[in-house]
Amino acid sequence: MTERLRADAQGIARAAELLRQGRLVALPTETVYGLAADATSGEAVAGIYGAKERPSFNPLIAHLPDLAAARRQGLFDAHALALAKAFWPGPLTLVVPVSGGCKVSELARAGLGSVALRVPAHPVARAILQAADRPIAAPSANRSGRVSATSAAHVLEDLDGRIDAVVDAGPTEVGVESTIVACLDGAPRLLRPGGVPSAAIEGVIGRPLVLAGEAGMAPISPGLLASHYAPSAGVRLDAQAPRPGEAWLGFGPEPHGAVPGNPSLNLSATGDLAEAAANLFGHLRALDALGPAMIAVAAIPMQGLGEAINDRLRRAAAPR
Repeated sequence: MTERLRADAQGIARAAELLRQGRLVALPTETVYGLAADATSGEAVAGIYGAKERPSFNPLIAHLPDLAAARRQGLFDAHALALAKAFWPGPLTLVVPVSGGCKVSELARAGLGSVALRVPAHPVARAILQAADRPIAAPSANRSGRVSATSAAHVLEDLDGRIDAVVDAGPTEVGVESTIVACLDGAPRLLRPGGVPSAAIEGVIGRPLVLAGEAGMAPISPGLLASHYAPSAGVRLDAQAPRPGEAWLGFGPEPHGAVPGNPSLNLSATGDLAEAAANLFGHLRALDALGPAMIAVAAIPMQGLGEAINDRLRRAAAPR
């Protein structure tokens, strides 16, 4: 049975104890719920892959309580250090070369000489990381390719009985995963848009971000599979209006209205991208649960958090 833990001192202590035992615990972060395990244990990490049915070539993010702990696992150049100081704790993951003392398992790193590191801002997550006293791998707490979980209820929809515990701290705040930036060979590269907009990152590094490498390369960070974050229904992007039989995921004012009898939700009736990001995975799940063959999605502006929202939607719509 999956234990339901409260986000209090007792629940935090229990979650940390389970992690030290090599068990699987879903925990809240400010982005989405993560499926956590001891990143230093290949066996524990294998449990994540098994529970999520996740491809083993997709690396996992290792979460740490602070920058000092992260620097024991990876080598930070000037850009990486500046970004960490500007955005940690927060929704930014940095992919850096492994340090000589890196304890993150090779399985969690997918055999690469780099490691993906993040210091989350959620106080419950940081308390658990502090108590566990080791790097914690924590991809999104859902089955691989499914919509990410933004509440404990979403976690249990996918993973009840497959993991040891979930810490319930209510809905997440940001609602999309962390931005991922690689600092490996001089010029920082944007590998995945997310909770920190590209413009804010470029403001810190003083130069444009280089986009992720060519298609067909093996992923060097989480979130780089073509079909990802996918509901069971098909997804039609940049729709002007729903067609008969389609569910509708709107954004902003909708003068046309939804098709009578078709399920419909709006990410943000006021066009607020932060509200849309927070609602994205929950609304996709809710519409998908109604069993439509297709979900039509309104156009989302490509600015700020709209970058991350559109990235997730493109992956949801990719052939699979």
